[in-house]
Amino acid sequence: MLDIAFVKPALPRSGALVLPLAEGAEGVPALAGLAQAIDAASGGAIARGLAAAGFKGRKGQSATLWAPALEGGAAGPARVVAIGLGKPGELTPEAAEAAGGGTLPLVGAEREAVVAAEALAAPHAAAFAFGLLLRSYRFDRYRTTVKEEDKPKLERVAVATDAATAAKTAWAPMRAVAEGVFLSRDLVSEPPNILDPEEMAERCKVLEKLGVDVEVLGPKEMRKLGMGALLGVAQGSVKEPRLVVMQWHGAGGGKGKKATTSPVAFIGKGVTFDTGGISIKPAGGMEDMKWDMAGAGAVVGLMAALAGRKAKVDVVGLVGLTENMPSGAAQRPGDVVRTMSGQTVEVINTDAEGRLVLADVIHYCRERFEPRFMIDLATLTGAIIVSLGHEHAGLFSNDDTLAQQLAAAGKAVGEQVWRMPMGEAYDKALKSDIADMKNVGGRPGGSITAAHFIQRFVGTKAGPMQTPIPWAHLDIAGTAWSSKDLPTVPKGATAFGVRLLDRLVADHYEG
Repeated sequence: MLDIAFVKPALPRSGALVLPLAEGAEGVPALAGLAQAIDAASGGAIARGLAAAGFKGRKGQSATLWAPALEGGAAGPARVVAIGLGKPGELTPEAAEAAGGGTLPLVGAEREAVVAAEALAAPHAAAFAFGLLLRSYRFDRYRTTVKEEDKPKLERVAVATDAATAAKTAWAPMRAVAEGVFLSRDLVSEPPNILDPEEMAERCKVLEKLGVDVEVLGPKEMRKLGMGALLGVAQGSVKEPRLVVMQWHGAGGGKGKKATTSPVAFIGKGVTFDTGGISIKPAGGMEDMKWDMAGAGAVVGLMAALAGRKAKVDVVGLVGLTENMPSGAAQRPGDVVRTMSGQTVEVINTDAEGRLVLADVIHYCRERFEPRFMIDLATLTGAIIVSLGHEHAGLFSNDDTLAQQLAAAGKAVGEQVWRMPMGEAYDKALKSDIADMKNVGGRPGGSITAAHFIQRFVGTKAGPMQTPIPWAHLDIAGTAWSSKDLPTVPKGATAFGVRLLDRLVADHYEG
């Protein structure tokens, strides 16, 4: 991971100097601090170069000046990169992150960079560094022949600010969240012949170093619990399924302590490879189905983020891990399975397997932990991509307050969700002729009927009032992987959900 430090301002003698600049009067950015110092040392070459490049400091604008000659032959940076911040006084943390992320490709050929952040408030300086760090992620584990010019060179970034102490304080939780994001991206990026259910369960145990209690259940325990839906999905594969339960006791006093409050709960779909089973998918693009565990990957990354920053909240994270494979033992269309809740499901399409996994894991979570709320994440339906493209995840919920909190958190961190409708007419589409329900409701409203299927296993709070447990379902099929570079997300696994849910917890459920 990129080494980032917060230091007192001083001109670098090599590497890159990054100048985050806001728009100035009459479109001319004002130079101050290190920007003014290097302009003076170069005899005004920086100001002249920016003017010649047409750099105004507009949001998203950039300009690179190469090897400015300093007076007296003094050593200086190999390049000066100006990054536009937009209008003064309008900079937000998200915009600062985007500016930092946009900087990485412009300085990546240098080993060191200094960010002249004297004009930024401490939280914005930390956010700029956070964006730069998030963009620096690479998954190179299986590359053996990388051209020298394609290898990342940047090793260290010094953020120069007079408020270094305050910036470090703001930075500490951000770095913990970044480590959770990177863990999630690593898991989702792994090939399916490496990351099967057993291996992913083993990798969850890295969280124990952060103080998370990790418990792994195998097929024997699942059969004893009556998890017929999850086991039905798994029966076609030679790889055995796993259920991983992760607990962070942030409000209760630490590892091994009994929770002092009902925990908040996050549940992830972890189909480490999805062929569709007997209802097999087309061959074209099937390699993408290694991402079908992205919901589980997000939950693991979230638990790492929360534990890493010592969040003052009791949290449980559960991931149901399996493959969905065709074989002589595989589940068939027309089979009926009995879920842990006792409800029966007629399996119409074996490619609608994620909701079967979630059905048992959600019921298990409700029965064992009686959580304050449950949020599940799943790459559940192609229908949500038809509805929302790759810009928003689908949000389904039985609780207006929780839905509003999720929408606000998503907007704050750039992981946006869009609430979808639910209603009795959609639920009726799941009616089966021979069981309590069927696992698909037809093509119309496919993502909505899938959410209604999951909702049937959420249940109610303990007590006489029979109040539904607050629940939200995030269909992240369109947001789990990016086909292009984005400001803080390089092409590939996005870890969508880690930052969103960390912000939700931080804003509403800690302390």
